Amino acid sequence: MHWEKLFKAHQRVKKQKNDSPVIFLKPETSIIKKNQPFFIPDFSKTIHHELEFLVKINRVGKFISAEFAHKYYDEISIGIDFTARDVQDKLKMSSLPWEKSKSFDGSALIGKWINKKKFKNISNIKFHMTNNGKVVQNGNTSEMIWNVDQLISDISKFFTLKIGDVIFTGTPAGVAEVNEGDHLIGFMDGEELFKLKIK
Repeated sequence: MHWEKLFKAHQRVKKQKNDSPVIFLKPETSIIKKNQPFFIPDFSKTIHHELEFLVKINRVGKFISAEFAHKYYDEISIGIDFTARDVQDKLKMSSLPWEKSKSFDGSALIGKWINKKKFKNISNIKFHMTNNGKVVQNGNTSEMIWNVDQLISDISKFFTLKIGDVIFTGTPAGVAEVNEGDHLIGFMDGEELFKLKIK
């Protein structure tokens, strides 16, 4: 399948809401191919996992009103935004962009897509991830500072959204380092949507 753009909204729960969410892009080369592991890159000594709730855009849109944003996606999932935290910290200190730490090859995992009609309320979906059998991140879409429709509306002010674009909506508490040999499993409302080995 051909992917268009991956948008990442940088938001953590229970933080002060700014005037607009922080948005950056991840390229197609950042997507981990199906059944492939995540390989820790040699340029970083501290890779963190960030579990995310995802939506996939189903039609072209620009200047989308939040009121109508729900019409622009049918499928939802969860995934992981991997971050080279040590690289990011150095970039932040120099007030430089984050792409080297966030958009490197293989830095994005996308789980199995689910039709949103399966859920009564997109704004109240539980999702979590385990690492070696232990829950490390546990969230609910109700905790998002910017909900999905608000993110779609804001992103579309600056970028034309196209069919196949994926939005990573932000991460709940529990971001932590991954190590070789770790085994990550992601669940949404109890259904397993991805498995990933760290190498």
